[in-house]
Amino acid sequence: MKILVTEKIAKEGLSILENDPRLELDIKIDLPREELLNVIGDYDALLIRSATKADRELLDAGKKLKIVGRAGVGLDNVDVKRASELGIIVCNAPFGNINSVIEHTLALLLAICRKLVPADASLKAGRWDRSTFKASELKGKVAGVIGLNKIGGGVATLLKSFGCEVLGCDPYVSEKRVQDLGVRLVCLEELVRCADIITLHVPLNDETRNLIDAQQLASMKPGVVLLNTARGGVINEAALLDALEKGQVGGAGVDVWSEEPPKSEVIKNLIAHPRMLSMPHLGASSVEAQINVAVDVAKEIVRYANEQPLENAANIPRFDSSLMDQMRPFLHLANIMADFVAQLADSNFNKITFSYQGEVANYCCTPITVCGLAAMLNNKVEQDVNMVNAALIAENMGIRIEEKKTTEPGPFSNTVVITIEGPNFRRSIAGTHFEGKPRIVQLRDYQVDFAPEEHMMVITYEDRPGMIGRIGRIMGEHDINIAAMSLGRREKRGEAMVILSLDSAVPADVVKEIGEMVESSFVKYLHLVKARAEQ
Repeated sequence: MKILVTEKIAKEGLSILENDPRLELDIKIDLPREELLNVIGDYDALLIRSATKADRELLDAGKKLKIVGRAGVGLDNVDVKRASELGIIVCNAPFGNINSVIEHTLALLLAICRKLVPADASLKAGRWDRSTFKASELKGKVAGVIGLNKIGGGVATLLKSFGCEVLGCDPYVSEKRVQDLGVRLVCLEELVRCADIITLHVPLNDETRNLIDAQQLASMKPGVVLLNTARGGVINEAALLDALEKGQVGGAGVDVWSEEPPKSEVIKNLIAHPRMLSMPHLGASSVEAQINVAVDVAKEIVRYANEQPLENAANIPRFDSSLMDQMRPFLHLANIMADFVAQLADSNFNKITFSYQGEVANYCCTPITVCGLAAMLNNKVEQDVNMVNAALIAENMGIRIEEKKTTEPGPFSNTVVITIEGPNFRRSIAGTHFEGKPRIVQLRDYQVDFAPEEHMMVITYEDRPGMIGRIGRIMGEHDINIAAMSLGRREKRGEAMVILSLDSAVPADVVKEIGEMVESSFVKYLHLVKARAEQ
């Protein structure tokens, strides 16, 4: 697996990749855009930070790309939608720089309140002007935190330790999270109106772009202190410049910009304003943070190489990492079941239902569903299908996906059922785990019990004496060993189904011979590659 690194990444992260013999690392810093477009087609993975734009043009040129890793939090420089359409996984390191950004936010705030920068400049200019620089304390101030994620929550905790009353605004935060932080949850309008200090910790998207605009700034207390260490664009920069010039905003600390590096006159004037403390996007630029994000994203690439579930993929449904050990067996089970049932269907299908019964239904099963969907569609389309693009491909094919869950106990502690439906057919398969191994316990309405193997055969025929012997004789004549057999039937002398586990593949002419010999209503050889991977 070839990996291209286009920006400076901490050596602790690179060493993880260099020490893996399966990975080939090319480090090409500051490649000109045209050269990058010319070489990207040779690589399976791309590792970047902020400067490289993994846009539509670059992703389309990366014909072999399977994963893009960004050593940082945001993904503003990655076209995640296009990557998803192409089946390229996008991962980042959302937790590696948390502490660094929290401390950076408080450093900006304290520097503004204590007037440290102008005081330092004054003294260095030879002046001893103590009376000019009157500081203000944090104790007793009302601080508003917009976005109570891990960074916002950490800032809120430190603000409380300084004696601030903290208001929080986050439409997606849980009640328990608010209680744990000990903040008062309010709407944006109330926070803007009441806070002496306002700090933003939100991603940049359609909801948050220009979240703080001229109207919001006009509603703030005169002399408010405004901080942005999140993303450029969540504050309207022209409106902020106007509010600073009018004195509505007493001081602002900004680390992120809508243009990086800044080009427009508005942003340049904003940076130069005397009550602005301006930083060149340094929130994550601590030694520790750069090591953390490099290590985190490198581990994601290794997980991908090991075909293990990723923890920080931006375009794949994911489990809570604490549940991964419990859920990993169901990902594998769904893979095998979907591969099995898809090979039983000769025509296209228009609906797939994933049903979960038992303890597993207590958890989010979407990653299992998407994993099974990807395995199923790989049997039906020419392009590579994975957990990234499976839902998009299904939608484009007009296939409806349903997910059903019930915690009511069934015959087994956990059961997964996949049902596919087409214009004139319906196929279903049910599976569980027994002693840690996948077991298939139902096909259609037949109760069966077998462990899926790489080579299998499903045959249905009219139940009568001698059928199993005929099948065994033909297999023996062609030197195909039967490893195990599961037989199901509805009634005596009715239709029967036999599932064979075999030691080798069955040629098409042998499949046809067996079908004719037993006068089968259905006969199919199945090659389950994922079952082989389990062994």
